[in-house]
Amino acid sequence: MSLETPLAPLNHAADLLELLERWVDRGWLRALDKAFVGFLHELDLQADPLVLLAAALTSHQLGHGHVCLDLFETLKAPDFALSLPPEGDMQTVAMLLPSQLLSGLDGAHWCHALAASPLVALAVDGSAQAQSRPLVLSGKRLYLRRYWTYERRIDNALRQRLATQEAVAADLPQRLNGLFDQAPPEGVIDWQKLACALATRGAFSIVTGGPGTGKTTTVVRLLALLQAPAVEKGTTLRIRLAAPTGKAAARLTESISQQVRSLKVSDVVRGKIPTEVTTVHRLLGSRPGTRHFRHHAGNLLPLDVLVVDEASMIDLEMMANLLDALPSHARLVLLGDKDQLASVEAGAVLGDLCRDAEAGWYSPHTREWLESVSGESLAASGLQEDLDASHPLAQQVVMLRYSRRFGEGSGIGQLARWVNQQDPEHARQLLAARTHDDLFCLRLKGEHDRALERLVLEGQGEGAHGYRYYLNLLRASRPPVDTPREDPRWTGWARQLLQAFDAFQLLCAVRKGPWGVEGLNQRITAALLKARLIDSDQQWYEGRPVLMTRNDYGLGLMNGDIGIALKLPESDGGPQVLRVAFPRNDGQGGVRFVLPSRLNDVETVYAMTVHKSQGSEFTHTALILPDALNPVLTKELIYTGITRARERFSLIESRSGVFEEAVRRKVKRLSGLMLELGTPDLNT
Repeated sequence: MSLETPLAPLNHAADLLELLERWVDRGWLRALDKAFVGFLHELDLQADPLVLLAAALTSHQLGHGHVCLDLFETLKAPDFALSLPPEGDMQTVAMLLPSQLLSGLDGAHWCHALAASPLVALAVDGSAQAQSRPLVLSGKRLYLRRYWTYERRIDNALRQRLATQEAVAADLPQRLNGLFDQAPPEGVIDWQKLACALATRGAFSIVTGGPGTGKTTTVVRLLALLQAPAVEKGTTLRIRLAAPTGKAAARLTESISQQVRSLKVSDVVRGKIPTEVTTVHRLLGSRPGTRHFRHHAGNLLPLDVLVVDEASMIDLEMMANLLDALPSHARLVLLGDKDQLASVEAGAVLGDLCRDAEAGWYSPHTREWLESVSGESLAASGLQEDLDASHPLAQQVVMLRYSRRFGEGSGIGQLARWVNQQDPEHARQLLAARTHDDLFCLRLKGEHDRALERLVLEGQGEGAHGYRYYLNLLRASRPPVDTPREDPRWTGWARQLLQAFDAFQLLCAVRKGPWGVEGLNQRITAALLKARLIDSDQQWYEGRPVLMTRNDYGLGLMNGDIGIALKLPESDGGPQVLRVAFPRNDGQGGVRFVLPSRLNDVETVYAMTVHKSQGSEFTHTALILPDALNPVLTKELIYTGITRARERFSLIESRSGVFEEAVRRKVKRLSGLMLELGTPDLNT
């Protein structure tokens, strides 16, 4: 295809490749993206530069979590498809940008160029030749083939599950009333009860809700509802529980263990409800060094019910693999907060699937059935009604709306709601009013303002605990030096310190720079050394907290696990040596000790990114924002940071206005997942 107005400055693919190399040099494009385009050019030496540019942008968008490139949306603001520096930071350079290259291009023309390319398969084309093409065009969305395939696998699997109606116990109303014998406050709908009822009738269901809304309580009662009839029939359901990270699995293990003990069911049924939670990787049986798992479509998981917590952290590829490995008869229940940050990798699966959760969109039949089995009235719920059956997924999704942790009097709860509603003015008023003991705002006067160190070391408010708390406890509660290594006091001491460290956590939006994880970890380490709370700032020293950054199945440690380096005696009575104490994630308070030399994938964790904090909670959370707007700064990141706090939240600002701008920005990850659920063919 000849190039006229579009890409006029670039007459050949070689010209585009040279430009992409310059973009890579400036950090606007990943080397991986340029290499992918080079691969495509080798496959088709006559490739249209329009096609190659679209491929480069599609690949680059994957790094920002987008599954595909919306061609028409890209033409509205082409430069946003690159990692350009913030406004005002760009040097004046004589270099072409996508906005210049694509000036005057019509979206239909771009789609036509792609459809004509031997590198691109049309989503409606099922020919063998098309199956081997590296790019897929679906309507106005361009995909790398692998990610288009993931979407199709998920879409097909969920369509089949949504079409499956499970048998419901005839005495379901009585069983529900037995498990939910304490009514919520007057005028409050018991959404937990409704969620349990809805999940009993389908092969797939989602329970979403913010912190403190009772997602774990709900799923434990759901498991009792499913398991009790099975046990009475002389069979037992094989139930498995999973979460994306080790930290999330540990929290769910502890929480479920407590909930199961309080269930009002027989001891036999209680004994058949599992309390151990594994990671999704371990459940599927990950194979080190590959993208493959032991369990897949040809080797299905041996289970009848699977519950996955913190589902917002699951990316598109992992969800596809999980659904592939599920037996057709098995139920799948996803738990998560739809408003949290999406997965680090491409896709926002839970957000896509929960698109209608707020509005409800239950059909008259679903509403009538729910009211009849639960005894709850939805008349005053304010939910939208689905009169034309165009929202089949919504019939299996329940949003929990009543928070027992963050009630109306909670400053944290109110701030989270204003942020979630993208209302920075009311959020700022709440912070400025200083009328809530659980909220604090610190405006730094400059990069070297020592108020930051004071907050991090001492904490804030009544009974405040900063990092000084766990380090003082380390010295004050250490067992006597002559205590034998096998004495349980050492384990008790380590467990106490791990719990104490959770009293405070500094969260960052970014990794680099003075307000990022790397700079702040160095700054806090220096402050602790100056205060003589640690003895060294070298790589390993007693009291150093570390975060696992990768799963290590050999050691039984998962990405997100936090440990503390401690001096312990040798079993032979020799001198004390450093070992890193990690919680065992067994719900029993167990601790494992690992030699530092065996830990290759750890980093100091006085400060961690908000992304890494997902699945964790801390008594006091402090969120520090950088002094310039950054693409990662969105209302989802702010909301996630706020809701990691159980009792106190502090906002630390290095420049005014960044908080407001971040709250106004919402993550919009492009995908086609469930985009037109309810129509016969998603690809039309």
